Amino acid sequence: MDKSETLINLGQKIRTIRLSKNMTQIELANKIGKDHPSINKLEKGKVNPSYIFLQEVAAGLELEINDLIK
Repeated sequence: MDKSETLINLGQKIRTIRLSKNMTQIELANKIGKDHPSINKLEKGKVNPSYIFLQEVAAGLELEINDLIK
């Protein structure tokens, strides 16, 4: 598995979880103090997020970071 595939898979997982919680990208972004394009790029696998960013996303989704990366 290459880096871009890993990022795409992570983004898809985040999107799936977000949608299961009936949350929009804008709602998640507002909840964690980020802008909408940041969430959009993350979900599309276009950014390599920092550990802190993943922690914030996990918290916004009411999860532990391990739930995102396992």
